[in-house]
Amino acid sequence: MKQSLLRLLTWWNHSTLGTWLHVRRHGVQVGEDEQGNRFYQSRDGKRRWVIYNGEIEASRIAPEWHGWMHHTWDTTPAEAPLRHKAWEKPHLANLTGTPLAYAPPGSIRRAQPETRRDYEAWQPD
Repeated sequence: MKQSLLRLLTWWNHSTLGTWLHVRRHGVQVGEDEQGNRFYQSRDGKRRWVIYNGEIEASRIAPEWHGWMHHTWDTTPAEAPLRHKAWEKPHLANLTGTPLAYAPPGSIRRAQPETRRDYEAWQPD
């Protein structure tokens, strides 16, 4: 009961009751990505939006769907999948602020920071 109430009234837990009503009245589902995010467009095709499966984070949208969302191309990735090059890596969400975030060599966030050989600290006499 508590989860249902939270889901209906708070946007940060999922879509609200108002969002659900708007989608049912004005939206047409056009696809779903590998993370379970659902993509919609208005019945006249002018507006496009996403309902996230889980955390609401814009970087969780794959590049194929991002291009469709921003009207870069008109066909969805479900209708016309993009061809990927052999050297392309799979899409990752923004990992900033997580333990998996990039830490350059010498960063204090690395478990074993590299020792610098090009610097000698000054010691007073």
